[in-house]
Amino acid sequence: MVEGKSGRRFRILSHIIMIIVTLIAVIPFILLITSSLTGNAELLKNGYSFFPERWTLDNYRYIFTNSDKMLKAYRISFILTLTGTVLGTAITVLLGYGLSRKDLPGNGLLMGYVVLTMLFNGGLVPTYMNYTSVFHLKNTFLGLLIPGLLMNAFNVMLIKSYFVTSVPEEILDAAEVDGANEFQKFFKIALPLSIPIIATIALFIGIGYWNDWNNGYIYLSTNTDLYSIQNLLNRMQKNLEFITQNSNTMSASASVKDIPSEGVRMAISALGVLPILVVYPFIQRFFVKGITLGGVKG
Repeated sequence: MVEGKSGRRFRILSHIIMIIVTLIAVIPFILLITSSLTGNAELLKNGYSFFPERWTLDNYRYIFTNSDKMLKAYRISFILTLTGTVLGTAITVLLGYGLSRKDLPGNGLLMGYVVLTMLFNGGLVPTYMNYTSVFHLKNTFLGLLIPGLLMNAFNVMLIKSYFVTSVPEEILDAAEVDGANEFQKFFKIALPLSIPIIATIALFIGIGYWNDWNNGYIYLSTNTDLYSIQNLLNRMQKNLEFITQNSNTMSASASVKDIPSEGVRMAISALGVLPILVVYPFIQRFFVKGITLGGVKG
């Protein structure tokens, strides 16, 4: 009876803690959405509020009707995220499967190289020089894509662990006895059994590309037409900071008037996180299963 009471108390306490953590995570999103639906005058007058004085869609109308740059930035973000997720997931899955095969020549050496990338990198300046001088990625779409592909060692080790623990070696051996080659074993057996971890890796990579602004900041020095939505938001923020810091020496100009209002920026941010919020519920069960099974052992 005592253990039962303590168990119930623990569950109640756990539920309370999880409710608090959930509210801490959800409340900022709710505030962001309500702010994006608030008139700019009310937003400047009353500040951020869960219950705006006036609801309006003007901020979203501005985005979709008056700003070609914003729509182009969203298009770049979608193309980049889709391309990067497909290629990044394919590279990660192929490398992880190869490392999971004990009979792969040089398996230990390759695994050591992957682990090494978690401890050391080439450094910002050498990496920049290689990508711009050797591979000529500056001011190109590949400058946004390529640096994120090579490589996330954590994802590789996660999917390698999944292949080792969740794809029985006996099934692969039986397929080999039946005449299946390595490609057939991978595509017809290992891959279908690994949907949860593949969905998990795809989610990680997709979020990384969607939220990335660093590659655009470094490699897009002049070609602003390739700005993703995150780069555009960062540029807007920098412009606003500059105007705020130099407001005493600047007069109103067309460039100042062109900068979106506070409400519009909230709407842009809301649209920036919306795709992730829409996609995540559909792959949540794969995400949880993939993390749980993939982390059993290394």
